[in-house]
Amino acid sequence: MHGITVQVLGDHGPFSRVGKSVGYRLQIGPSTFLLDCGAPLFQQIGGHGLQDIEGLILTHCHDDHKRWFTDLALFFRYAPDMRRKLRLFTTEAVYHDLKAASMPVLGTGLSDDAMTVTDVAFEDFIDYRMIGPKARYRLITREAGNGIPTPAVVDGQGNLLPPDAAKVVVNPATGRPRMLFKDPDCGEWVEPASFYPFSAAHFYEEDKNFYVGDGFTIEALNAPVWHGVACTGVKIRNGAETLILSSDTVHDKRLWKRLCSKKRPQRLQMSKREFDSAPVIYGDINDYLERIWSEARYAEAMTAFANAAVIHDITAGPSVVHTSYENLENTTLRKDRTLLAHCPDRFTSEWPLCNAGKTYRLAAGRFQEVVGDRCYPLDADLFHKKEGRFFVGYRNNEGTYEVYRQKGLLKLSPDHRTFPGRPLYRVALYEDIAGGYFPALDDPNLSYIERGDSKVELLRFDDRGSTGKIAEDQRERLQKQANSRCTKQEKP
Repeated sequence: MHGITVQVLGDHGPFSRVGKSVGYRLQIGPSTFLLDCGAPLFQQIGGHGLQDIEGLILTHCHDDHKRWFTDLALFFRYAPDMRRKLRLFTTEAVYHDLKAASMPVLGTGLSDDAMTVTDVAFEDFIDYRMIGPKARYRLITREAGNGIPTPAVVDGQGNLLPPDAAKVVVNPATGRPRMLFKDPDCGEWVEPASFYPFSAAHFYEEDKNFYVGDGFTIEALNAPVWHGVACTGVKIRNGAETLILSSDTVHDKRLWKRLCSKKRPQRLQMSKREFDSAPVIYGDINDYLERIWSEARYAEAMTAFANAAVIHDITAGPSVVHTSYENLENTTLRKDRTLLAHCPDRFTSEWPLCNAGKTYRLAAGRFQEVVGDRCYPLDADLFHKKEGRFFVGYRNNEGTYEVYRQKGLLKLSPDHRTFPGRPLYRVALYEDIAGGYFPALDDPNLSYIERGDSKVELLRFDDRGSTGKIAEDQRERLQKQANSRCTKQEKP
């Protein structure tokens, strides 16, 4: 059974008034997965719905992506009709971060007779399925000759690496150890978790740990993902369809080029001889790194999204940890194959936007919205979110809304308001209600409601009360107009 369907449970950031954070339910052929669990799963899916979930795919440990993880793990272990471990798919690095973050909640419990406090292993809750390769080298803590625990770098057999091959840098401010590694090809000191793509055979094992399901695969993707914390993108292939969820990341071709091409001078806080011989250094690892990305990582990042549909997180205004909307022209993304997610509560975009509660299906590499038993193309010229409501705009010289560009962002203004900025074009605006398109309302005495029979009613309020009439869904008419316009544009 081919095909990929995405139900958006939530696509808001951590500071949203609307809430619901980030989470998706994926239907991949016959199998159902969660991707991230920041959205309120129990409210949206319910306990019975969670029984059908084959596993959770987790991209990283920021709370807006993992907020319900410990509740999910507890539910799978203790709910009377579950009683099984939560199957978790993520990379080695994200798994270790998640375990460290979760053990204060999951690590202790009461005995069956409630008489004692017991220790509970993380593995008692989690059935871990690694995606992405295992690193050939890792950080450990060992007891040195003086009996003091000391961090070290070892290979897969537990052999210590000499200080001319790898070191540990411990930041005194955080106590966090990080690996400093000498790349054998360029002879420069690098941090391998940032420097290498998963395909780098020198640092990662050959097995890339694809999860193979019933006709589909799930794989981890690190080359184009740049977020600071351990984070992974996810690539799903099913038949002819490929979907990539890139999660939070900075997608910027110019930045990527600088990361791989800029040689950084070391700022040694000791003599060269002391540095060469030291297995452990206390300080800032950035004083010792000579290059951030490898050429191989850059090359893979530049081609990672080719021939795939992408759900990509976006932000408004300058950001050092997300892709800025105004910088989309400097990405490798294609507008016709991309859904933007994670945007602010009020946001206007010419690129299609996700919206919580919607369901999308891939068809020939492009997203279509599923509404009842119909699938619609995302053919609007403009997408607009406003405090939990969702709108679409179609170019129309007689439209009542003007689209402006202001500092790289788009603004939407009705006739009676103006924004400082450059006017672009006019649109007719429609409110999206349950997948139907209805003319946007400016009159405070008018309001739409969705009725129990799925029809949308337009209410008018006055001093005597309210009157209503069934509103007509304009989506099919607008789709025909959009198709007609495209046909005319394609003609020579």
